[in-house]
Amino acid sequence: MELDWEEFKKKFPNLAREMENRVQTVNIGGVRTYDAEELDELKMPDAISYLRRCETEEQAIEVIDYLERKGEITKDYADTLRNQLKEKGVRSFGSLKKPDYYMRKYYYGNP
Repeated sequence: MELDWEEFKKKFPNLAREMENRVQTVNIGGVRTYDAEELDELKMPDAISYLRRCETEEQAIEVIDYLERKGEITKDYADTLRNQLKEKGVRSFGSLKKPDYYMRKYYYGNP
């Protein structure tokens, strides 16, 4: 279903007013630019899992370059990751995975 803004305002006047006045906003901490399937990150971590371990942009570039060179990701996907890194920063891939992240998440249930 596609609505133009005027039609949206007629159907949802209160919501439209809140959006125009920015009554409530929420910061988004992580962005994935593809449809992420349910992956078993313990057996097969994806590029994002590796990037979440990076503390700096330089580390993230090294990871992206390595995964591309080894054929783990395509050139197009590597370019997409580089663009996201440049535009939104290393934390746009998600919060930092600290040491013992998997132990806390899967054993204790507390990432």
